[in-house]
Amino acid sequence: MVRWSAPAKKDLRQIYDYIVRDSKYYAKNVVQNIVARSESLKKFPEIGRIVPETDDSNVRELFIYSYRLIYEILPDGIVILAIIHGKRDLSIIDRSELSR
Repeated sequence: MVRWSAPAKKDLRQIYDYIVRDSKYYAKNVVQNIVARSESLKKFPEIGRIVPETDDSNVRELFIYSYRLIYEILPDGIVILAIIHGKRDLSIIDRSELSR
């Protein structure tokens, strides 16, 4: 099962809101592709690389467009923790904030 944390849902909404200023079509397309890639984690949870800033083999990321989809592998499924821009420094984010 793939679950989305509240911060990850907010991130996805902010991505949509940013892109929709230029194109509703592309905003919808990007969000759909991000969600579709997250669903692939059900079958292949270890497809993403380990997030270098965490050094935790259960916290991984997929690159989708210019975004990093950060997720955690748990015994009962996958939790999407955040979607951040690829240039953003994740090391300054408190990991406890990701799972709220």
